[in-house]
Amino acid sequence: MTMWDDFKKFAFKGNVVDLAVGVIIGAAFGKIVTAVVGDFIMPVVALLMPAGEWRDNGIVLRQGATPKDAVIIKYGDFLGSVLDFFIVSFVLFMIVSKIVKAAEGRLEGTEAPVTKECPFCLETVLIRAKRCKFCTADFPQAAVTFGSDQR
Repeated sequence: MTMWDDFKKFAFKGNVVDLAVGVIIGAAFGKIVTAVVGDFIMPVVALLMPAGEWRDNGIVLRQGATPKDAVIIKYGDFLGSVLDFFIVSFVLFMIVSKIVKAAEGRLEGTEAPVTKECPFCLETVLIRAKRCKFCTADFPQAAVTFGSDQR
């Protein structure tokens, strides 16, 4: 195989395409969250701050000839980015936890039992056992039950 064929096989695998779609959707989702934070949450925070536009708040280390040349530690912009991160993290946590719970709910009923109960001594033994390791009784084919309480 040529390198081009190897690359095509790698690039068009399901995992790589899924990852690309996830990154693109994540970037779009990040823009939406940034807009929500900037347009809805930050105006409320700006009311509480003494300065109007709180993302522009910072500590001036050195004045420049123009405002663009000034050296400033922009703690307001940093705090806005941290708030964006926490909102995105919380929303992703809520979405992923719902997906995981739904998947667990579907898988819960499909698991095959791995143990059974001996009908004679009521001890739990492996499902493939033909004889109970506790009372050494042979399991009759009709008496093999899965987790039921037969006596």
